[in-house]
Amino acid sequence: MTQTNLYDVGLTDRFAQEATMFEGLHLGRVSIQHRDLYTVITENGEITAEVSGKLAFLANDSTDYPAVGDWVMVDRVEDSGGHAIMHHILRRKSVFQRKAAGTSQENQIVAANIDTVFICMSLNHNFNLRRLERYLSIAWDSMATPVVVLTKADLCTDIDAKLAEVSAIALGVDVLVTTSMKDDGYTAVSNYLGHGKTIAFIGSSGVGKSTLINRLLDQDFLATREIDGADKGRHATTRRQLIVLPKGGVVIDTPGMRELQLESADLAKSFADIEELAQHCRFSDCTHQEEPGCAVREAISKGLLSAARLESLKKLQIEMNYQGLNSRQIEQEKLNRMFSGMGGMKQARNFMKEKNKHR
Repeated sequence: MTQTNLYDVGLTDRFAQEATMFEGLHLGRVSIQHRDLYTVITENGEITAEVSGKLAFLANDSTDYPAVGDWVMVDRVEDSGGHAIMHHILRRKSVFQRKAAGTSQENQIVAANIDTVFICMSLNHNFNLRRLERYLSIAWDSMATPVVVLTKADLCTDIDAKLAEVSAIALGVDVLVTTSMKDDGYTAVSNYLGHGKTIAFIGSSGVGKSTLINRLLDQDFLATREIDGADKGRHATTRRQLIVLPKGGVVIDTPGMRELQLESADLAKSFADIEELAQHCRFSDCTHQEEPGCAVREAISKGLLSAARLESLKKLQIEMNYQGLNSRQIEQEKLNRMFSGMGGMKQARNFMKEKNKHR
């Protein structure tokens, strides 16, 4: 029987303590979701599990079901006697989520309980600063730490220029450059891995997430596909999957995202440069359009800020219904949306206390 030290796959004392509240159940971590069945890592190895009837009955939407990366309480640690049953999901410390693709308004959890989000973007035709702003806004809101990973450096003729463009919008974020064409092409990435750490790889199709993970595993564990003649990425990963690294820690591979609709985002942090400039506008409710004394428009006229970045912020604000609100009002609006119909401001205050603790 395979024995697993759960601390090797991301367990912390906080989760271990919470697990003691559920007598007679066992702790495990969700590594794969297969429709209604899940693979869960327990101290006795991997098992197949399904949610209990009560857990399903109490779920309001898909975010109340287990997701890859979740810590759950199961009724057994072996597959004998049928599938294990998951009775509880432990309180998530971080969650990267988006609106589900298509016309559905349902939310979708991409990965849970992650320490670092690797936002992967290739240095070819996939390079898109506006898309990167979206990823950063969600990553900051997830309560995990974002890191930008620029892949396929061998396809870029002016890396320094691209690096400068990314650094101008990825404020306070580490930016790494990688390539699969050199043996040491992923050295910078390995510095973020380690015992008990959980890293989620996020990005569009074909940016090289699976190739990067294979290099970290030192084997061709995940399927990869070459980009097509139009330099467009093709799907290799078809499901979210938590993978244990041989040198410690775990990574979560995710399918490429054709679209990234915002459900919750930290625009104040991802657009901190505009937020800072706005503090110097003549009017506190300045919309940065035609008002006199607008510090944001002045910065654009002086070449200190790109007009495209301001337009990107306005677009995301409209999408989030935050147009014209300052950072404090945005935070309050997010709380109102989150706790509407749930019983008041006590939950909101507790939520903010927990969120600020991780910043």
